Amino acid sequence: MINLDETDVALLDLLQTNSKRTTKEYANQLGLSTTAVYERIKRLERTGVVTRYVALVDQQKVDKAFVVLCHIKLLKHSKEFVMQFERQVAKLKEVAECYHISGDYDYILKIHVGGMQAYRDFMVTKLTAIDHIGSTQSSFVINEVKHTTAIAL
Repeated sequence: MINLDETDVALLDLLQTNSKRTTKEYANQLGLSTTAVYERIKRLERTGVVTRYVALVDQQKVDKAFVVLCHIKLLKHSKEFVMQFERQVAKLKEVAECYHISGDYDYILKIHVGGMQAYRDFMVTKLTAIDHIGSTQSSFVINEVKHTTAIAL
């Protein structure tokens, strides 16, 4: 873990809100010189605190607003089955997130598709084609109440 001071935290908040601003704009908001902000950003990148910059896409506009949370239970929990499942699910472009979890199920997937038929096609042709899946349970998102990519610091 890296030690972050108040200025680092404020800078990270600004970067997480809009990383396309100029270093000068961040400097003005933080009351620092452009060089100081530039050096802080480079240090945050170099130390792995900031790992990458991305564009967030509107799900509605790209016809991927049908969101499914799919719980997966494996047949066995051997290292081989777990590793094989994780390698195969990582290749599925519809899967935005995959977590190995505790509880009744082994994994939870967040899946973005165009609609119910697209999800059915995904299940039939891709997900259930993965070996060692014992059972699945799907929950369909009715309304997104909160979604953020920012980590609260």
